[in-house]
Amino acid sequence: MGKGYFISKPVAVVVLVGAVAAAATIIALSVVFAQEKAKNQSPTTTVGPSTTSTPKEPWQHFRLPQSLKPITYNVTLWPRLEPDSDGLYIFTGNSTVIFTCVAATDLILIHSNKLNLTMFGDHHVKLTGLNGVPAPSIKTTWLEPPTQYLVIQLNSPLEASSMYELYTGFVGELADDLGGFYRSEYMENGVKRVLATTQMQPTDARKAFPCFDEPSMKAVFHITLIHPPDTVALSNALPLGKFFCSVYPTCFQGSTFFTLDTVPLILLCITLFLLLQITIWARKEAILQDQGSYALSKTGPILDFFEDYYNISYPLSKSDQIAIPDFSAGAMENWGLITYRETALLYNPLVSSNGDKEWIATVISHELAHMWFGNLVTMRWWNDLWLNEGFATYVSYLGANFAEPTWNMTDLIVLNQITGVMGVDALASSHPLSSNEGDVMRPEQISELFDSITYSKGAAVLRMLSYFITEEVFSKGLHVSTYLEEFKFSTTVYQDLWKHLQMAVHEAGIQLPDTIEVIMNRWILQMGFPVVTINTQTGQISQEHFLLDPESVVETPSEFNYEWIVPVTWMKTGGDEQMYWLVDKEVIATQTGTNTNMKIGSNEWLVANINMKGFFRVNYDSQNWENLIDIPVINRAQIIDDAFNLARAKIVNTTLALRTTQFLDKEVEYMPWEIASRNLNYFTLMFDRSEVYGPMTAYIKKQVTPLFNYFKNITDTWKKIPERHTDQYNQVNAISMACSSGVEGCQELVTGWFREWMANPVNNQIHPNLRSTVYCSALAAGTMEEWDFAWTMYRNATVASEAEKLMWALSCTKEPWLLNKYLQYCLDPEKIRKQDAASNIVNIANNPIGQPLVWDFVRSNWKHMINYGAFSLGGLINGVTKRFSSEFEYKQLLQFKEENEAQLGSATMAVQQALERTQTNMKWVNLNKKPVLDWFISETTSPK
Repeated sequence: MGKGYFISKPVAVVVLVGAVAAAATIIALSVVFAQEKAKNQSPTTTVGPSTTSTPKEPWQHFRLPQSLKPITYNVTLWPRLEPDSDGLYIFTGNSTVIFTCVAATDLILIHSNKLNLTMFGDHHVKLTGLNGVPAPSIKTTWLEPPTQYLVIQLNSPLEASSMYELYTGFVGELADDLGGFYRSEYMENGVKRVLATTQMQPTDARKAFPCFDEPSMKAVFHITLIHPPDTVALSNALPLGKFFCSVYPTCFQGSTFFTLDTVPLILLCITLFLLLQITIWARKEAILQDQGSYALSKTGPILDFFEDYYNISYPLSKSDQIAIPDFSAGAMENWGLITYRETALLYNPLVSSNGDKEWIATVISHELAHMWFGNLVTMRWWNDLWLNEGFATYVSYLGANFAEPTWNMTDLIVLNQITGVMGVDALASSHPLSSNEGDVMRPEQISELFDSITYSKGAAVLRMLSYFITEEVFSKGLHVSTYLEEFKFSTTVYQDLWKHLQMAVHEAGIQLPDTIEVIMNRWILQMGFPVVTINTQTGQISQEHFLLDPESVVETPSEFNYEWIVPVTWMKTGGDEQMYWLVDKEVIATQTGTNTNMKIGSNEWLVANINMKGFFRVNYDSQNWENLIDIPVINRAQIIDDAFNLARAKIVNTTLALRTTQFLDKEVEYMPWEIASRNLNYFTLMFDRSEVYGPMTAYIKKQVTPLFNYFKNITDTWKKIPERHTDQYNQVNAISMACSSGVEGCQELVTGWFREWMANPVNNQIHPNLRSTVYCSALAAGTMEEWDFAWTMYRNATVASEAEKLMWALSCTKEPWLLNKYLQYCLDPEKIRKQDAASNIVNIANNPIGQPLVWDFVRSNWKHMINYGAFSLGGLINGVTKRFSSEFEYKQLLQFKEENEAQLGSATMAVQQALERTQTNMKWVNLNKKPVLDWFISETTSPK
């Protein structure tokens, strides 16, 4: 890294003044748009024939025909940052796209959604031939809302191999709907500030300007942003340049964002002998509080890591990263201009926790990984979204580990990504990572793919692949002259990656049981994963499809019959790690050679899937399970997680799973405690309304008390914070579980801290790491006084991560009337931002008192909630229904599905998964309630 320095005046300012006549025309159009909107008319007022259930006409299909290919766009946008007389914010603009006619056609289809082109009269669309080629005259145009097309019928065909220019003028609403070209607002010194920003993934570029809105339609973009001279405009490239990409990812960022007296942090550094400008943008107050410094300090090292990892220089001359007050996703990998939620980019060491810092590092790493894998090279269609997002998720932990080498991020991926998604993929209603292009057509089907399977399972199987071919070979398969070099500025499919990784494997001389394509297709083309069963008495090893409900019917067929080629790492007592490839459904491993002898003695243990390198669960014979209960620290977390999930699937007894937690009263490491806490949380969800809850809480209290006292001692009675990253996390676990289970002194400790803050609101002495659990515990034990104080502090918070902690804590109260009031706040963006509404509702549902209130609230307000953004609906349904475990709740959920079938949208798959999960929960509770109750009573009443 070169020497950095700060400058006060942004170098990426574009101040453009249009011609007087053009400006007058656009202003007049804005008035017309406001009048039309005031009449409650849709911006797309001219529509064509309705789309039938069986598409017959080209404009009734959701995929573009391949007859036209864009080359360049010239896009001009003018967002209005002040409302008109009717209170509307609008933007106006025009776009000129040059395209090649690949095959003769008399029809032009181009995406356009919620844009009004008819206000431009007869001149809203103009077609021109280039290079002396005459353009056919336009017969008619209309907007086709179901498929979101501007349809242009011509009187004669376009000529194949000829180039044409299509001009469109349009007006749109700069709405606060978090999609397309939209409006975000924030307060600064009591004054409301408005900014215009974008979120175009996956299908909302068409809301900003007419475009060929598919990932394979890459083109060069020239962007002009018109804005007041006291504001800053940013785009993907430096001013007066050109930008090459498709409309995925976002090809411009119309962020007319800050007044010029805002001082952004700008670092100029030398990277591979190129001048690279790295800039962090945020609200003025956040910048003045130095909240961008951590992101700035880590962006350069992470970029360095990926340049080395990919062996290709960063493709652009600058990297802008911008924190948006209202943002539906966590971040968006716009090439050269990455947008973030404030919590994913801004860090204040006085307020933010170590968890906040880790989140920022991994999100930045994820988005920067996309600059190559996703942007430089893009998937051809959304059915391979997992390739983009799964890859970026996996390597984000490598990049974050490079930037923060003491955090052990390469292990934390197991907790953060892998264990959770296995619960989703163990449902019969899961889905494969990759599907046929024809199965993913509509925008809502595309949005459904942005789930944990795509991100987390995608990361898990790629991590598994990198382990068995080695990380060095995996990285080499991406290097220059191979994958990224061949497909740069183009699109690809997953088979291309397998091909290039196979070349690297062959060059390295690595022996595999089959080709990478044959091995990996079993992991991506069929849903689910196996449970590998090892009998250490006979050496037999076998696999079968793991389902949480083994009686559930898997309706999705698999050409591989739900069998996998499984890389099984394993070790015995005192032995070294070994590797065995399970290529059959069942085999005696000892027959393949002495190096795979899985037989052990009566006092030995064998553990498989070391460090959870493979995406599968492991079961053993009963004797080995008994021996594993006393295993050393290595793999303790995995053994707990496997045992509990095998018990949920009725493969082992639930009491055996519970016995894997008996050693916790002597455990101080984070990963075993975190895994145990997550699995015991399922018991809490199932039993916190039954007689099991009391004995279960007593058991947790018994196990966590030594951990609470351990951290009390090493922190000098809570005066210090542990040094290790994971110890800081485990200190939070100790306090949270101790307070919720009634450990002596815990509740008094946290309420005392909170009361001290209430007495002196400007001097919060609670350490940032502990604030979430302290706030929640204090509000759970408190009254309206504590709740009102927390609400006031939330409203006044100037750091997004602090606001997020308080927002969560407000859901912890035990007062139903306060929870109901809080739910109503979720419908008011002046109180709870739209970006936070769904997650906040889920937070309230996590409270056993709030859960029935939330379920009533969601059903009553579903039609309102579907307007809060497609990214949040699936998570909302999953969060609200995860406690469901009765016949009555199942029938209510089924009724909800039937009544809202046409309005589930991107929540369709989540509702189906919730129904299956509810049935699984019902069976599990009926089977396990009595033995679990008996076990907890026995453990808490018998002497040690």
